[in-house]
Amino acid sequence: MTCTDAQVRLAMRERTKGRTQEQSAVKANIKSRKTVAKYEELEQLPSEVQQPRAYRTRDDPFSDYWPKVEQMLAAAPELEAKTLFEWLCEQQPDKYQEGQLRTLQRRIAEWRAIHLAQIAVLAQVHRPGEILQTDGTWLTELGATIAGESFKHVLIHSVLPYSNWEWGVVAQSESLLAYQRALQVTLFNLGAVPVYHQTDNSSAVTHSLSASDELGREYNLAYLALLKHYGMQPRTIHVGSPEENGDIEAANGALKQALRQHLLLRSSSDFASVTDYEHFIAQVMTRRNERRRERLAEELAVMKPLTVPPLESYQECRVRVGRGSMIRVQHNAYSVPTSLIGQMVIVHIHEWHLEVYFRRNLMAKMPRLVGQNQYQLNYRHLVDSLLRKPGGFRDYRYREALFPTVVFRQAWEILNQWHSPRKADLIYLRIVHWAAHTLESDVEAALKRLLESPETWDDTDVERLIKSPSPAIPQLATSSVNLAQYDALLREVNDDSA
Repeated sequence: MTCTDAQVRLAMRERTKGRTQEQSAVKANIKSRKTVAKYEELEQLPSEVQQPRAYRTRDDPFSDYWPKVEQMLAAAPELEAKTLFEWLCEQQPDKYQEGQLRTLQRRIAEWRAIHLAQIAVLAQVHRPGEILQTDGTWLTELGATIAGESFKHVLIHSVLPYSNWEWGVVAQSESLLAYQRALQVTLFNLGAVPVYHQTDNSSAVTHSLSASDELGREYNLAYLALLKHYGMQPRTIHVGSPEENGDIEAANGALKQALRQHLLLRSSSDFASVTDYEHFIAQVMTRRNERRRERLAEELAVMKPLTVPPLESYQECRVRVGRGSMIRVQHNAYSVPTSLIGQMVIVHIHEWHLEVYFRRNLMAKMPRLVGQNQYQLNYRHLVDSLLRKPGGFRDYRYREALFPTVVFRQAWEILNQWHSPRKADLIYLRIVHWAAHTLESDVEAALKRLLESPETWDDTDVERLIKSPSPAIPQLATSSVNLAQYDALLREVNDDSA
């Protein structure tokens, strides 16, 4: 029978106490006395007696094609077992079936273990106060919403590898501006500065020296200026070696899991504002950092104190407003008031928005776009120009931005059915003009009412509904107050007290 080393040891111990072989077998839960006698005679344990099996229990179904499979693996080691199995099924459809895939996977795993060398992960020694690692990790998968709307965002996450102390800020992309804000917030939370700041080869901090990266990557000058301000030295990982950033990568996963759990405890993933959401994340990180106080103290003891002021939280650029009342910032187009056409303006680029200044006057503020060749157009900036040139509306490059909501588009489409193109465009532009100079919500409500009506309508009907008389405010009757009554009351009180 089969028994374990522990059972045999117990049986032999019982034999030294004078127990019989049968008694020893019962004590060790060995069913046969003969098993005790066997190992007593051998003076060996079961693991010492067993020999590895050197024979197959069944025929190898892949023996005929295995030399060819080995050649293919040697030429392309990244080939997966499933791909090779599908190829074998094409070669011999009558010989190979779906249930044999696992057998081939074991054979290929054994071949790789014997023939394919791998790059070992080299554990690093972390010294206190030496390095701060930063990386961007997307949190959209957590399902957090802002005022009920989906929220696409990334967390710029920083970690001290020695103590695992962490901090981070929410951003809409891995831009240099986001890294700057995250680094400043992290350093001012620490109150100290490590020697190195390590990142991956993100385009936020590095750029390629050639189109194909063959000449390597170099640091962006603005990123070097940021680190110089705080007295830190840059460090990056090698291209294609994410394991060199292992500490921050592991911290990303752990923080995501912690945030997911706290969202479950909160019973809601919706937040009133981005600020409230950032406060929630900060609370989670603060709780996690409580357990790292002792090792953080070791790091702070050897770090340089933070003595410099923070940099501005925005980047600044000067651009000229084009004839179309548009400016281009970071490869994207934005509309501005037409009064600025031809003027040089200063744009403050924040993480979430842009501010346009003309001679220190704030002229416009709009959300910042992420990516390239996109546009952000405010119909209020251009509707007056379009009214003067209504023929330019139908083929306007940014016409879609002139439909504030779906209701406005539906109104234009039905006007197109009733009128000629020029007249339909002119009526619609007058309606948009009303939306720009009154309340957009009032115009939208008027359009909803008119769209439900079977009769034709135009901009005058919208104007009539917007200017419908307000309900009269009731007049309250005024009453006169006789102060002599109060004087008589006061005399009575004084007489009673006397």
